[in-house]
Amino acid sequence: MNFELDEDHRMIADLVRRFVEDELVPLEAGVLDRAIAGEEVQLTAEETERVNDVSRELGLWGLDAPEDVGGHDLPAVAMVGVNEAMGRTIVPYTLPPDSPNLRMLAATVNDRQREAYLAPYVAGKTISAIGISEPGAGADPAGMKTHAVRDGDDWVINGRKIWITKANRADFTILMAVTDREKGARGGMSAFLVDKDAPGFQVVRPIPVIGGETLYEVVLEDCRVPAWKLLGTEGQGFAPMQLRLATRRAEMAANAIGMAQRALDMMIDYAPQRSTFGKPLSERQTIQNWVSDAAIKLHAARLMTYDCAWKLDQGRDTRTEVSMIKSFALETAWEVLDHAMQCFGAMGMTREMPLQQMAARIRLMRIYDGPTEIHNWVVARNLLGTRA
Repeated sequence: MNFELDEDHRMIADLVRRFVEDELVPLEAGVLDRAIAGEEVQLTAEETERVNDVSRELGLWGLDAPEDVGGHDLPAVAMVGVNEAMGRTIVPYTLPPDSPNLRMLAATVNDRQREAYLAPYVAGKTISAIGISEPGAGADPAGMKTHAVRDGDDWVINGRKIWITKANRADFTILMAVTDREKGARGGMSAFLVDKDAPGFQVVRPIPVIGGETLYEVVLEDCRVPAWKLLGTEGQGFAPMQLRLATRRAEMAANAIGMAQRALDMMIDYAPQRSTFGKPLSERQTIQNWVSDAAIKLHAARLMTYDCAWKLDQGRDTRTEVSMIKSFALETAWEVLDHAMQCFGAMGMTREMPLQQMAARIRLMRIYDGPTEIHNWVVARNLLGTRA
C-alpha cells in the first residue's frame, strides 16, 4: 500500500500551491474590501484576466481533461492535492474548466458535442452551469418535476431550476429533466445541453446567499433544444449526474481540507504570539487541544479523501465513501474554522481577516451538493441495506 503521490502529481500539487500563494492570496485584501462595501465576492475583470494568463502559462488549465481535447488527463487522486491547494484561499477562482461538469461531459459527449462543447470548454473559451435542484426537490432528485418531451427535431423542456451557480454568465447549462415520468430517476431522467440563448430559457432571479455569493433561479417555458443536444443516452442521465456529483463532492472535501489547514496554520502561528494573564495562548490546554484535534481530524480527512479518489480512478462504486468524505471533511473544517476564530478573539470576528469568509464558505458547503444529514443517512442506508 503506497501512501505517496507519484512524483509528477506531487510536483503539480506543489506548483498549484505556489500559484495560490503568489498570485491569489495577495488578491484577498481587495476581495474582502469589496465584500465589506457590499459587492459580490469576486475578482475584477482585470484581476481575472491576469490570473488567467498566469495559470494558463503555468500549464494549469485542463488538468483533468482528456488529452484528445488538449487536457492533461490527471486522475482524481492527483486532483485532491490540486483542490486542497486551491482551497487555501478565499479568492473565488477556478482553474478552467470546472472539473465536475467536465467529468460529466467527458463521459457522455458524442463526436459532435465533443467539438461543439467539450473542446471549447477545456480551452477556457466557455463557461458552464448545471441545473439539477428544483424548488421542493433539492437533495432528492427523484422528486424532479422538470420534464422534456420530444417534438420532431427538438426537445421541449418545461420546469424550474434553482440554486444554480453562474447561471447568469454561463454559455451553456447542463440541465437535468425527466423524459419518462413513469420511470423517473430509474431510467427516465436525461441530461441536455441548453445554450444561454435557447428560446424559453430564462434566468429569473438572483439569490444572494451568505459569504457574498449569488445563486440563480431559472425557468424553462417551452424551451426548445435541438435533439442532438441530448447529452448521453435518453433516460440514462442519472448515472452521469452521479459521476458529476461524486467529482464535485470529492473536490469540496479537498477544498475544505485546504481551508481548514490554513486556519490551523494561522492558529499555530498566532498562539505563541498572543499572551493572556501572563502566558502565551500556546501554553493553554484548550488551545493545545484545538490544535491537536484539528491536526488529527485533518489527517484522517485527507487520507479518506485520497482513498475515495483512488477508488474513483479504479471505477469502483464509491457512493458510501463519497458521502463519508463530504460529511466528515466539511464538518471537520467547520469545527476547525470555529476554533480558529475563537482563538483569534475579537480579531477573528472581523471581516478584515479571511477566517470569516472561509467559515461562510464552509457553512454553505455543508448544505449544497447534499447536506451533511443526507450524506450520513446515505452511509447508514448503504450499510444497513435499507435502500428502497
